Amino acid sequence: MVHGTPGYRGTRVGVAQGSAPRNQSDHGEGQQLPRIRVPYWCAKGHETQLVFLKLPDEQIPKAWDCPKCGLPASRDPSHPASLRPEDEIFKSHLDYVKERRSSQDAEVVLAGALERLRARGVLPDELLGDA
Repeated sequence: MVHGTPGYRGTRVGVAQGSAPRNQSDHGEGQQLPRIRVPYWCAKGHETQLVFLKLPDEQIPKAWDCPKCGLPASRDPSHPASLRPEDEIFKSHLDYVKERRSSQDAEVVLAGALERLRARGVLPDELLGDA
């Protein structure tokens, strides 16, 4: 059965018939470099596997930050990486805000934001209970 549509369906604009797929180079196959998968474990037992080029062991990082909890992770599951000094422990956005502003500054900023909302009529006074 012959269809009335050309064979270009589902290809990108400007592609000649018989050309290589988009993710392949027109210059032939590139050399695939050898890779290795390296596992890391944090103190909470989370395992993270990363892929590196196959390099000498001393060039692969001994420690890596755990993407789940932010603690340092090591390549040895029985000896988790040591905790960083207190000033380098993972901080949330709120922790950074608390470093920059005091409680009094936060109250002033909150009061100003509430006043702007009231002025625009977005926030009725009855909801707050403080008016």
